[in-house]
Amino acid sequence: MSHKLGLIGYPLSHSFSPSYFAEKFAQLGINDSEYLAYSIDEIGKINKIFESGVTGLNVTIPYKELVIPFLDELSEEAEEIGAVNTIKIENGRKVGYNTDVFGFKASLLDQIGDARIERALVLGSGGASKAVKFVLGKLGIDFKIVSRKEQYLTYGKLNRETIQNHKLIINTTPLGMYPNVDNCPDLPYEGLTKHHFLYDLVYNPEKTLFLKKGESAGAGIKNGNDMLILQAEKSWEIWNEYLK
Repeated sequence: MSHKLGLIGYPLSHSFSPSYFAEKFAQLGINDSEYLAYSIDEIGKINKIFESGVTGLNVTIPYKELVIPFLDELSEEAEEIGAVNTIKIENGRKVGYNTDVFGFKASLLDQIGDARIERALVLGSGGASKAVKFVLGKLGIDFKIVSRKEQYLTYGKLNRETIQNHKLIINTTPLGMYPNVDNCPDLPYEGLTKHHFLYDLVYNPEKTLFLKKGESAGAGIKNGNDMLILQAEKSWEIWNEYLK
């Protein structure tokens, strides 16, 4: 059975997924399938993609939350999180999943190892941050959301003491992503120490300015590449529950 898969988001000029799945098809000897990048500037255009006969989609910024009303069903986990990054379409029925949770949890535990983390700062309040919050809650790590939105802890209220008291800092925003590599979250980086861990969901560039500042302070750093691969593999598993 041929696979017609893809990624929706905006913009998608330097997306990882099409080349990753093209390589996967080649490795598995699958020559009747495709994985396309659908760069859509508003979520309503997803209906035309559904009508084109796709059997599975990944979802990235800025549509992980906005896509939900266009789906027929959510997995239990995706419903609890309130964000979707994987869709499977079977017999016209569109079901949303969240594989970011699997990818983030596995890659985070690989980073922090046996370190005891009690408090974290989550930078950003979008769809990606929802998966991060879900995982931190399951791991028993207390966290605060940092955002420009007034209902959260705003960047202007951060100080050195706040940074020192939160040993894990996770960037879920696109700040610092290629080509805007000179950008980074506005933090009092002088509060960082060798006991901190900085995790950036951005994977391009390999080392963002956010991570470079952490590295300069001796903190442990990790980008989003491992998470991306893990969530992609989990998406593939979901699609292949019926794509045989």
